[in-house]
Amino acid sequence: MVFYVTLFLAFLYFKIARVYKKEEKSNANFWVLNSIVALAIAALIVYGFMHETWYIFLIVSYIFFIAASLIVSAVQLGVFIDGKPFVKISHLFQSLAIIGMFISFADLYLWGI
Repeated sequence: MVFYVTLFLAFLYFKIARVYKKEEKSNANFWVLNSIVALAIAALIVYGFMHETWYIFLIVSYIFFIAASLIVSAVQLGVFIDGKPFVKISHLFQSLAIIGMFISFADLYLWGI
């Protein structure tokens, strides 16, 4: 279960990071964070191919890719309750570090390090 949650968060992380790169001015901290998370996601993908059935892994990855895209698109368009935005894109930008940390720690947990 940890693997699939982490895989979904990996797709969500890079969708948010792509939007952040387009809308905000990136800095060195952004590049360092993305590099660390990219290494963790590469290790997660290797783990997935080694410990999961390859066709299930690819199907689930595709579904998570689509779901992450739809979630970020919905937040960009706006989710409003009583005329006020419920979730802003800035909330997603602020959660990048937390999501990246969870991905890295979950990856360490899966590999048993």
